[in-house]
This record gives sequence, C-alpha cells and structure tokens, in this order.
Amino acid sequence: MGQQRTGALLLLIATAVAIVWANVAHGSYEAFWEMDLSVGIGDLQLDFTLHALVNDALMALFFFTVGLEVRREFSIGELTSWSRALVPVTAAIAGLAVPAALFLLIAGSAGDARAWGVVISTDTAFLVGALALVGPRFPGRLRVFLLALAVVDDVGALSIIALVYTENFSPAPLLIAAVGLVGVYLTRYLRGGRGPVYATLSIIVWLAFLASGVHPTLAGVAIALLVPVYRPNRRDVEHALELARTFRQSPNTEYARAAANSLRESISINERLQSAYSPYIAYVVLPLFALANAGVLVTPDILAAALASPLTWGIVVGLVVGKFLGVFGSVAVLRMLRVGEFGPGLTLDRIAGGAALCGIGFTISLFIIDLAVDDPAAQNEARVGVLAASVIAFVLATIIFRVSDTVRPGTETGQTLARPVDPRRDHVVGPDDAPYTIVEYGDFQCPFCLKASGAIQEVHEQLGDRLRYVWRHAPLTRQHPNALAGAEASEAAALQGRFFEFERGLFADQENQRPGDIVRLANRLGLDVPRFERDLESAAVASRVRDDMLDAEAMNITAVPTLFVNGRRHTGPYDAQALIRALEQADAGAAAPAMPVDD
Repeated sequence: MGQQRTGALLLLIATAVAIVWANVAHGSYEAFWEMDLSVGIGDLQLDFTLHALVNDALMALFFFTVGLEVRREFSIGELTSWSRALVPVTAAIAGLAVPAALFLLIAGSAGDARAWGVVISTDTAFLVGALALVGPRFPGRLRVFLLALAVVDDVGALSIIALVYTENFSPAPLLIAAVGLVGVYLTRYLRGGRGPVYATLSIIVWLAFLASGVHPTLAGVAIALLVPVYRPNRRDVEHALELARTFRQSPNTEYARAAANSLRESISINERLQSAYSPYIAYVVLPLFALANAGVLVTPDILAAALASPLTWGIVVGLVVGKFLGVFGSVAVLRMLRVGEFGPGLTLDRIAGGAALCGIGFTISLFIIDLAVDDPAAQNEARVGVLAASVIAFVLATIIFRVSDTVRPGTETGQTLARPVDPRRDHVVGPDDAPYTIVEYGDFQCPFCLKASGAIQEVHEQLGDRLRYVWRHAPLTRQHPNALAGAEASEAAALQGRFFEFERGLFADQENQRPGDIVRLANRLGLDVPRFERDLESAAVASRVRDDMLDAEAMNITAVPTLFVNGRRHTGPYDAQALIRALEQADAGAAAPAMPVDD
C-alpha cells in the first residue's frame, strides 16, 4: 500500500511539473520531448523522439506489468471463479460501455467520435493510491473488488487499443512475433538462464510488433500472458528451507547459491517479475509518462475553447458520470437481484465511492489521446478534459467516503457479526437450530486461541446440542509466520471432510507448522496426500481463507481469539463459565440468529 500511495503522489507531482513546464517554457517542453534519438548498429537503425521512446518503449514495461496482473488474477486470483468474478466483471463491462455511450452522445456529432476510447479506462495506479489516501477505514474488500474490476477494465482497454487504434497494419512481422511468443512460452522449461532468454525474445517480439503497425506496447501484454504463474509448491518451499539450514550449518558459496536459487524458484516467475518491476513502474515509468504527456497549455483562450468543446465535455461526462453510472448502477442492480457474491464491507455506499474513483482515467486516457486525436489544439482540449475529470472524480469520491464514514461511525464497527453463519460454508459443530452460537475468529499458532478452544470444549460438554460453534480464520501473519499456511492447510483438509481433526492436530503442535510438518499431519490423519497437496496450491483454498480475513478486517478484528456470542462481540474473559454466563444473558430473540449484514 505504501508503494502505491507513493507512486500516486509521484504521478501527481510529475503531472503538476509537466503543466508548469509547458506553460512557463512551452517551447523548451515541446523541443525536449521531440528530441530525436537514434539507436542501432550499422545499417540497422531505429529513430525515435524522446516522447515516442517513453510512450512506445517504456510504456511497454507498464503494459507488461498490467499483463502479469491480468494473468495472475485469472489463474490464481479473484477472477478464477465465475461466481466470485461476476460482480467485478459486470461492473467493469458496464464501466467500459456507459462512458463510451455518453461520450458519443455528447461529442460524436462534433466529429470527435474516434476519441471514444479516451473515456473507457480507469487508471489503476491512481485508483489504488487514491483509495489509500481517502478511502474508508477498512478498505480491504473494496480494494479487492476494485483491483479485480481494474484488471477486466485493462483487458477491455488493451483490446480496444489493439482493434481500434492500430494503423498501417502489416501482418508479416507478426509471424516473427508469433515465433518469439512461442519461444517465450517454452522458456519456462529451461533449467537455467531463463532471464537472458526472456529478455532477448521480448526485444524481438517488441520490434516485430513495432514493424507490424500494432502498437508495440501490446507486445508487453502478449509476453506477460505467457509467463507462468502458480502458488508456491509446499515441497519446493520445504526443499528451500532444507538448503537454507544446510547453508547455516556449513556456510559456503555453493550452498548459498543453491539456497538462493531454490527460494527464488519456489515463487512463480510472474510474481517475481511483478515484485521486481513494480517499483520501477511506480517510481520511474509512470511519472515519466505523465511528465511527457500531461503538459497541457492552460491559457484563457485554451480554457475558453475547452469549456465550449464537445470533446472536453464528452471526456468529463464520460469519465465522471459514465464510470459512476456504469460501475455503481450495475452493482446496485446485481445486489437488488441478489446475484453474485457481496462480502461484509462491500456495501453500496463504499461501492459508490469506489465507482467515483473509477473516473480517474489518467494514464491510458492520455495514452489514447495521442493515438486518437491528431489536431494539437484538440489534443489540448482532450487533456484538459482528462485532468478535470480526474480531479472531479477524486473530490467526489472523497466526499462520498467521508459522508459514508460519518453515517457509519467507527465505534459501531465490528460489534455485530458481519457475515451470517452459513452451514454450507462455515466450519460448524452443533445443530443449526441450537439456541446458542459462538463464532470464533482465530489463528492456529496463537496460544490464546488454544486456551479458548479448551474453554469452548468445556462449554460444549455442559450445553451439549444447545450450542453451535463456528471457526473462522484470522491469522496474524506478522506475529505468527506459519499461521496463514496452517489456515490454508485446514481448508485443504476440509475438502476431504477433516477440518476439525486437522484443527486439533495444528493446535496440538503449534511450534511445528512448516510445509513438511503440515504434509506429515495430513498423512498421519489418513488424508489423500497427493490431493491434499494439490488443494493447497488451489485458488479456491486461498480465496476461502482470504474471505475470512477480509471479514475480520471489516469488523476491526486486530487480536485473536475474537468471539461473537449469539451475533454480538464478546468482551471480557473467555473461560468456560464466563462464556456460559454470556450465552445465558444473550437476548432470547438472538437464538439461532439470522445475523444482520452491514448495509
């Protein structure tokens, strides 16, 4: 989150510098970015302006990281399950279509119809940075929703760039690009030296896209989609740990290299590349892009022309109104129809704030202006529209979030169980019609959770079938480094109907919950170990744990165990007698409750 916030601030600073530079010394701004560069060997030469180098070459790295994120989300992220993806996908599609329709309604008849692509895309970097700056107190689930939406939004924007804004198309170079992309795919099977091979093939593919007339930044996306992504394999992690222990016992260069390589290989290339490139994208590439493209002249004449320009108003209305109506309207309809998954914290007021933030269409909007608008004066009007829309969207989102936080005071957050108990989803002991319910948010490495587990067992022995007990995950990963792995392992065991047996096994040996220990426990309990290990790497298991963690964040759960007694947060001691007193004092109307969902 810190990197995203800093990146958004740098982007904002670069934009301000570009505007000041263009207005104080317009001639030098234009001359600098139109400076000619020549790169090549012998007769093979590539001629660029500095502006084209930023937009065609450096931005290929940005689109490469976008492609990596798209690949990850569709492989192991939020978009792996259609039921989970339905809401953000629908919102993203509506957020592409409605702005374009409004733009064409306002500016299409004025001869600016080709620029409709300017209003389709949300700036992910600004979106996440702005959410960190002005978003609600507990933005976790809203952030997941907006990131999933932004990924689909990026897919749509990139497709439109490829299909609509490609000129002078020449298919022959794409055959070379296709061969290079096949090489990129096959590189994963090399035992070593993959980095130089990836780099060489990527340059070849980029040059082939450039020669074909397809915008070369799309080469970055094509390459990224072929880079493998997977969740860490437990055996690989365990092997890396063994090598690290060997190095600790006998430090030498060979063991150090083997341990480092093993640790690196346990993480997918996709995630390693995202981690490696994201600081350069946030701190260098995007600020440079803003510096090269946001230099709009702001004079009384230009502002007057922009105020009277259908192009400017089409962009402002498309981004600010169109994005809000498309995203918020489609989600509100889905919620009214009870279609799709809405977790605690993803409420309509927060979605409204997120929908307003989607009107920040900075990076790709400015990028498409350069492709869609030829007249310099019209380009200025379009840039004024993008900048104005981004400011309006940010201010509107800030107001919505502040009003939402005022209406929903933080002191009330988390006093009521946010997600109703669902026997089809939750891990439950006891009958559904039991008059008493205890829901525990806990962590398998937490000694206090172990104590609470014993107390709840005593309560169950005394109350019998009058008690229903529910476990949910809230691993404190900073304090307990193996807690998340234990939570995911318990979910993999649950897929074989052995959740509570696995829970007891984890509590019985809290100090040993590394990958090998977890697999040995599965074997000892008689689980199908190959299936267990496959499930450990599945997106479904990771999503199940993450859902509980996001629920915990929405209720401001910062310590475990946190108990809810008949739907209300329990405070005070949690020994057996204290819990029984709390249950007996609970309102009779809360028996077997249908817990209220925070709207």
